[in-house]
Amino acid sequence: MPKQTRRKFLAQVPVALAVFDRRQEAPPSSEWTLWYKQPAKIWTDALPVGNGRLGAMVFGGISEERLQLNADTLWSGHPRDWNNPRASEALPEVRRLVLEDKNYKAADSVCRRMQGLYNESYQPLANLHLKREREAEVNEYRRELDLDTGISRVVFSTGGVTYTREVFCSAPDDVMVLRFSASQKNALSFTLTLDSALRSNTEIVGKNQLRLYGKAPAHVEPNYVNAKDPVLYDDAEGKGMRFECRAQVHVKSGRAEATGSGGFQINAASEVTILLAAATGYRGFDQMPDRAAEEIAQACQDRLTAAAKKTYAQLRADHLQDHQGLFRRVSLDLGKTNDTALPTDERLKKFATDEADQHLLALYFQYGRYLLIASSRPGSQPANLQGIWNDLIRPPWSSNWTVNINTQMNYWLAETCNLSECHTPLFDLIEGLSKTGAKTAEVNYQAHGWVSHHNVDLWRQSAPVGDFGKGDPTWANWQMSGPWLCAHLWEHYLFTGDERFLRERAYPLMKGSLEFYLDWLIANPPGGLTTCPSFSTENSFLSPDGQHCVTSAGCTMDIALLRELLGNCETAAKILGVDEALQETLRGKLAMLPEYKVGRFGQLQEWSEDFEEDTPGQRHMSHLYPVYPGAELTSQKKVKFWNAARVSLERRLAAGGGYTGWSRAWVICLWARLLDAERAHESLCRLLQHSTGPNLFDTHPAGDGWIFQIDGNFGGPAGLAEMLLQSHEDILRFLPSLPKAWPKGSVSGLRARGAIEVDLAWSGGSATLVTLKPLLARQQKIAVPSGTSKIMVTESGEPVSPTMDDGSLTLNLKAGAIYRLQFTG
Repeated sequence: MPKQTRRKFLAQVPVALAVFDRRQEAPPSSEWTLWYKQPAKIWTDALPVGNGRLGAMVFGGISEERLQLNADTLWSGHPRDWNNPRASEALPEVRRLVLEDKNYKAADSVCRRMQGLYNESYQPLANLHLKREREAEVNEYRRELDLDTGISRVVFSTGGVTYTREVFCSAPDDVMVLRFSASQKNALSFTLTLDSALRSNTEIVGKNQLRLYGKAPAHVEPNYVNAKDPVLYDDAEGKGMRFECRAQVHVKSGRAEATGSGGFQINAASEVTILLAAATGYRGFDQMPDRAAEEIAQACQDRLTAAAKKTYAQLRADHLQDHQGLFRRVSLDLGKTNDTALPTDERLKKFATDEADQHLLALYFQYGRYLLIASSRPGSQPANLQGIWNDLIRPPWSSNWTVNINTQMNYWLAETCNLSECHTPLFDLIEGLSKTGAKTAEVNYQAHGWVSHHNVDLWRQSAPVGDFGKGDPTWANWQMSGPWLCAHLWEHYLFTGDERFLRERAYPLMKGSLEFYLDWLIANPPGGLTTCPSFSTENSFLSPDGQHCVTSAGCTMDIALLRELLGNCETAAKILGVDEALQETLRGKLAMLPEYKVGRFGQLQEWSEDFEEDTPGQRHMSHLYPVYPGAELTSQKKVKFWNAARVSLERRLAAGGGYTGWSRAWVICLWARLLDAERAHESLCRLLQHSTGPNLFDTHPAGDGWIFQIDGNFGGPAGLAEMLLQSHEDILRFLPSLPKAWPKGSVSGLRARGAIEVDLAWSGGSATLVTLKPLLARQQKIAVPSGTSKIMVTESGEPVSPTMDDGSLTLNLKAGAIYRLQFTG
């Protein structure tokens, strides 16, 4: 879109979005809208907005509106020493028990001696409450979240007046903006208050500001720990960070007066705009959170002062330009449906028995992209287990970064779905871990490089958790997160071709991780190498004597991750022209890693021994990593093991695996890579039918109910993208796993490795028109869709003749050119 046209469009957006017929349950503001006929009753039904740093859950209440607020750096605790010198003493004993004695149960017990402290917890910031007198009857209620604008909206009529509320979190201005209007002049009257689940106070500042300030706990035990005093406050400096949020009220044609209870009473206003800013005492993962209260207050004030210089229309337009600059990069059409006229919760219920609404899958795809935009921006913390949204002091699994699948899954869609900038907070986390993890490597293992384990918090905890022996080693002691995180650095390079990023950031971090694992690998007679202790994440096996065990050597996932890390480091060093001696070392080490094994059932073995599975339906499928997100096993490479992986997946699902959101999302990705379109589609449908709440939040079973966990919201869209486009074998494959339910459609803006943007249209189940927009010059191999009899290729409008060879064609792509490939059958 030309700049002038775009500016004209953005100027018209506030008007255009304000017009829709409230007399009918009708079209959403855009096709990418979640909408409802009633307010949210519980937190997990509310609608999320965010700018990466500041987040809110909007309930859409009538007599009382609640916005539950979060700030990405508000955590319990402070930097501390979580390392355990006894770990290095226990390591030789564990290795002897596993490799020599085959006493796996005893090894489990010794592993507990290697554990350290539990991690800290992400904290809720505050609640903004707006209360008004409720009339007897409310008509034409509508609550919505327009993904295209990033604006949550509530509209209802009562007493002959139509009330409208809009909420968005602006990344350009770093404030949350609320706008209240009414169809009649002077019709807005309500009270505004702030409170928090944390220890806090409120006060009026000046004529129009409400200030809430407090201090987070010095320590919070994880929610799964049974503790007498799980939440500990400490008045000492730095023992628990200070925080503040401020709401600034701007009233038109009315007045705002302070109340005796520490809030504002708005009376007879025609329009009300509230700006909200927040700040915390966080100064860095390696510094005490002892930022002065005055400094925190000034940070809030500075943001409000800057934002208040803009009109509401300017704030909204700047937000739209920023948000849509990311969101509108990708469009998806899986078919139209009349079901868009239904509220989202009703569509979801209908989908449970009638899967005709394929547009709901497209909405879910765009919702995942929206959530990443809202919870992960350059300079913010990365998306945690709940993105950026949490209302509990002891949230599920501390709302931390769980790096044995969940954190990584949060970013599976970042590159393929054209949100590369949103990937960068994860790189910041990795960089922090490389520093704390270097100390852990030295103290716990007397090794070089850096290492990280299963749980990470704001302070970049890198050691095993478990409170010195209370954690199950299968998760607490798992020491393989470093290579998995490094895979994201390498993927970012593959998708962007950014050699400066590779040289200055990715390769040093990858090399640091590599240095640890070169020390960690041990001899595996005759002549090989292995890892020990080794855990297949959160899974267990039965030892030959029938005992439940978790510790062994050389689990399949360990070998897959290390083969990938060693190979990527070798390739990176070649590209950069550095470390020739290291390259030779890596070639030798790669040759010494064990090959995978096929077990008694024809399955890809999960452990180096063909142990009997203790939990055949385990939700983790770690041994399938080399299929996805890795790419070592494909239909073209190591086919025997690729086929064995299919057997493993079938057995896992038959035993009840894939039952939870993120696990089912992983299944979608695996079926897509296994080129089984119908099973991938079936799993995508099941994700919505069994692991999705009314507001499309991903769900995870917990006790007798369920909790919100955001990873499935990201993994599901990544799987859908993988069904439409694959690029992991240096070849572009269009519609590799297209199901029969999508006979016709289109997608634009997906990204492929090699820094290529791809638009794709299909009909009759086959690709018909493809547009490639390369950012870099390169030679690109392209798989010709089956059934194709004629191919026409143009380069920026001029015909070109590609090289053809055995079902594929090769194009010499030029940076900035546009290539169109037309396929006919």
